[in-house]
Amino acid sequence: MSELEELEQRIRNLPPEDLAKFRAWFVEFDHVLWDRQIESDGKAGKLGRLVGEARADYKAGRAKKI
Repeated sequence: MSELEELEQRIRNLPPEDLAKFRAWFVEFDHVLWDRQIESDGKAGKLGRLVGEARADYKAGRAKKI
């Protein structure tokens, strides 16, 4: 059994309370990783085109309030 398969099995066998705690931890963990990736991509200039497109859409009135 691979390490991932073992982890999946262990997660499946968690009691509901522990599964809820794990889920909350993992969501936070994933958000931190996402934030780091966005920050890294921004510093590397990978988001410049998207920012430019978003600004052009806003100026052209194609933006929606969310």
